[in-house]
Amino acid sequence: MPASLPPGLPIIPEGSREPLHFTMSADEFESAVQDALDSIPEKLARAMDNVAVFIEDDYVPRPGEDPDTVLLGLYEGVPLTERDSWWDAGSLPDRITIFREPILEICASREDVIHEVAVTVVHEIAHHFGIDDHRLHELGWG
Repeated sequence: MPASLPPGLPIIPEGSREPLHFTMSADEFESAVQDALDSIPEKLARAMDNVAVFIEDDYVPRPGEDPDTVLLGLYEGVPLTERDSWWDAGSLPDRITIFREPILEICASREDVIHEVAVTVVHEIAHHFGIDDHRLHELGWG
């Protein structure tokens, strides 16, 4: 990937306008997500609270959303920075979903997929810690 592009942007070889779409089995993709989760520093992993990670094939836009919305990942929940003392009482886990097909569509190789999965996992975990998209883009994790 060119050094001038921040991580997380689609990797498109110069001059190519053809869709990339790398093929990877669901099991291999799940392993890539697990490897990304395992790479989270232990101190941060221990600080994560009541969050579950899922893999789905694709994001389905909700009513009122642009039907062409494409997401690589999604955080749904209450960030740690917004929880109060009553939050724990019966709260469902926060949910991080990693979307397989959109990631495979922007990648040309196994290495690209592993990189994009890692960036997406970090991005969604950052939301769990209360870091918004604007700040993530400033940090190069958009």
